[in-house]
Amino acid sequence: MRITLVEPYFTGSHAAWAREYAAHSSHEVELLTLPGRNWKWRMHGGAVTLASRFLELPRPDLILATDMLDLTTFLALTRNQSHGIRTALYFHENQLTYPWSPSDQDPALQRDLHYAFINYASALAADAVLFNSRYHRDSFLGALPAFLKGFPDAVDADSAARIGEKSRVLPLGLDLHKLDRHRPQAGEGARAPLLLWNHRWEFDKAPEPFFEALYQLADEGVEFEVAVVGESFGRAPGVFRQARERLGCRVAQWGFLERFSDYAAWLWRADILPVTSRQEFFGASAVQALYCGCRPLFPDRLAYPEHVPVEAREKVLYREEEAFVDRLRTLILDREDGAALDGFVERYDWEKLAPVYDSFLEGVAAGVDGVVPEVTAW
Repeated sequence: MRITLVEPYFTGSHAAWAREYAAHSSHEVELLTLPGRNWKWRMHGGAVTLASRFLELPRPDLILATDMLDLTTFLALTRNQSHGIRTALYFHENQLTYPWSPSDQDPALQRDLHYAFINYASALAADAVLFNSRYHRDSFLGALPAFLKGFPDAVDADSAARIGEKSRVLPLGLDLHKLDRHRPQAGEGARAPLLLWNHRWEFDKAPEPFFEALYQLADEGVEFEVAVVGESFGRAPGVFRQARERLGCRVAQWGFLERFSDYAAWLWRADILPVTSRQEFFGASAVQALYCGCRPLFPDRLAYPEHVPVEAREKVLYREEEAFVDRLRTLILDREDGAALDGFVERYDWEKLAPVYDSFLEGVAAGVDGVVPEVTAW
């Protein structure tokens, strides 16, 4: 089967997902992409540019697009070629429930709803709508009715239910086994527990409560080190500059690592992964750290509970009413091995998920209108 994978924002986890699925799939997957920058313009204009390129390609059996594409515009501009081809839309994130940065002027100027509307209209146009986690699917579908009620009239209230009927959860595939090549040969001697931050340096990851907890523990004399290895895009929140100075000699590594081998080495070395995020639709960086044996401290919300077996959730998830710093202190001082979650998250490796993707997408391509297969065996 020939699949054209359309990704207007080809960078980071979006690019890795596309490349790795193409490499692991039994189908012929052709990537149709634009560089991952200027995300708002990609959602507006990416469909126009990619539509013209699509018309030069051999006709595929299926179009697999992501949430960054205005699918309705893309299909309209390619209708002579795309007519009759079934489409699947994969949501890495969505602009309806994604928290807006306080520095972004669009919400105050009431220009923010259009991006969510692109996601909504694209989901209506697709034959199958895919989400990378149950939390993502449920939060998007749950927010749609109120979103539609915000418009003045002629709103198709039943459209949210129609999107729900064709929505499925298909987890993000990851090349986790690639991390095995960088596993250390022997353990180190006694050292301070190493805390890890391997997320983006952005507002939605809530770095403020993370570093405030570290400041308090440092003032108490609790022994720990920290490695901050996530990627920074543009202007990072000021707390990162402050934290680098305040934590001083406790900083074992600071800054993005270009080479995957260096990044993997710090994941294997780290002991604890404390997370304070405001938003997470899947959490690829968290899953990578779990695979490398980090003990997590996750909020009991967003997508994080899905990466933890039920029997371990009380140990590794904290609730909103609990003090994050208290749970982190206990985790550092206990120095236990904690819950082993590497085997649980291994189910996200492409070796297991690529056949699931292939089988599901075959069903979408071969199906009839209104019929979406179930996702099984993951």
